[in-house]
Amino acid sequence: MILVKNISKTYNNKKVVNKIDLNVKKGEIISITGPSGAGKTTLLNLISTLDSPDKNNDSIIKINDIDILSLNDKKLSKFRNTQIGFIFQFHELLPEFTALENVIIPAIIKGEKKDVSLKKAKTLLETLGLSNIINQFPSQLSGGEQQRVAVARALINNPKIIFADEPSGNLDSKSSDLLHKLFFDLREKLNITFIIVTHNKELSNMTDRKLNLVDGKWA
Repeated sequence: MILVKNISKTYNNKKVVNKIDLNVKKGEIISITGPSGAGKTTLLNLISTLDSPDKNNDSIIKINDIDILSLNDKKLSKFRNTQIGFIFQFHELLPEFTALENVIIPAIIKGEKKDVSLKKAKTLLETLGLSNIINQFPSQLSGGEQQRVAVARALINNPKIIFADEPSGNLDSKSSDLLHKLFFDLREKLNITFIIVTHNKELSNMTDRKLNLVDGKWA
């Protein structure tokens, strides 16, 4: 599913990520833990195609046997839109759009017809227990509701992999527990692969593998 070999990232002459290898099987839920400043988010951004590693002929990032490092910007954007879902700590919902409108944005970008996208989005929001808030704006939603809307948005294009960066970092304990359970339910139903950066010990202990990053290297 995901093969990473010898990737690094340098900022201001400092290697934030240093010669990382990783192999993730389809349907696995992996957590990446470590202290602040260890390079966790940078690593997640590299694997998820949001950033590029240092140029090195020995570096490999393959997702579903596709060589990510060989794709041009247009092909990479299409791959990201159709194959990957993202969940961020701060939800990243657009405040001027309703919950429903936020969810359909990736599908519209993909080129899907609006009526088809709306139907899929309504089904997703209902599945996530949000049928009563579809026409509300992010400012009218609780933190847990906003994060579930973000999950629906991540799922709208039927991704094979979801990358999550501190997904429960801004949630209370009850909302966090519900979100964590949701990830495992989604894996059970859809066989989605998850790579999650988290400081939450309960979540990391639930995952299939917990990988600890310190100073840009596996500890």
